[in-house]
Amino acid sequence: MTQTDEIPVLISSAGRRGALVRAFQQAGGDGSRVVVHGCDLNPDLSSGCQLSDHAHRVPRCTDPGFIDRIEEITRRNNIRLIVPTIDTELAAYAGAAERLAEAGARVHVSPPGVIAAVRDKLQTMRVLAEAGVPVPESCTEEELRADPGRLGWPVFGKPVGGSASRGLGVYARPEDLSASFAEPMMFQPVLTGAEYTVNMFVDEGGELRCVIPHLRIQTRAGEVEKGRTERRADLRALAEGICRALPDARGVMCFQVIDDPRLGPKVIEINARFGGGYPLAHHAGARFADWLIAEVAGRQSDAGDDWRDGVTMLRYDDAVFTG
Repeated sequence: MTQTDEIPVLISSAGRRGALVRAFQQAGGDGSRVVVHGCDLNPDLSSGCQLSDHAHRVPRCTDPGFIDRIEEITRRNNIRLIVPTIDTELAAYAGAAERLAEAGARVHVSPPGVIAAVRDKLQTMRVLAEAGVPVPESCTEEELRADPGRLGWPVFGKPVGGSASRGLGVYARPEDLSASFAEPMMFQPVLTGAEYTVNMFVDEGGELRCVIPHLRIQTRAGEVEKGRTERRADLRALAEGICRALPDARGVMCFQVIDDPRLGPKVIEINARFGGGYPLAHHAGARFADWLIAEVAGRQSDAGDDWRDGVTMLRYDDAVFTG
């Protein structure tokens, strides 16, 4: 590589993900420079796009022209890596990964089968349970109504395809259930105890290279606001189980765990993308962005579990000004 080599990266749905943008801007090394392109519905009002080196307007990921626009951006700017950041766009990118590879970009996304399994939270529980990964007992709304005592009460309900803490609820008794729900729901026993996010990195060959858990001390809108890294062998074992359950998974994923004092740690969901708490992992030494760039550049990465225990993140509000 030469001193002038550039690796253009597209952060999709950049939104407020300024820390992720900065992580990639700093991830070049060895004579390469990462140039970050951000895209969003309204890049002028996206702090992540404003912090990027270049910004692009795109339609919603559900729009029929979404992938056409992403391919256009990719070809015009020689994008080499596309990084999705929200659950709702993962299926679109997984289905178009080969097409975008022909345009010159690797899409940081697992194959469609993996995305289908993790986007359906009930299916996630079934796949993990079959692989021996500890998960809470789960059922559909119809199953719960047919057998109200199967989980005990209270129960925890959430949308099967939900994200960002949308539609969550605790119901103390059968009479508290809504007469109907706006979308398919699943139900589980109410778990108590400390909650963890576990970030994991699977390299392009399918090897689990890094597992870094952090305690979710305080959250806001579903994302960790205050957290602390904790090195725990039992949580690493859960990540290994997820890799057995989803052997085709690649790249960065994170999963949530509730460490119930009676039942032990239970996996409650998986996100097959960079999680909102990734900046804590990055600062602690689990530099997933660097490792992805190394793979794209054809270099050997130093991915591993050499990260710092006991690192605390205390998020605060900041602002980006334009004009």
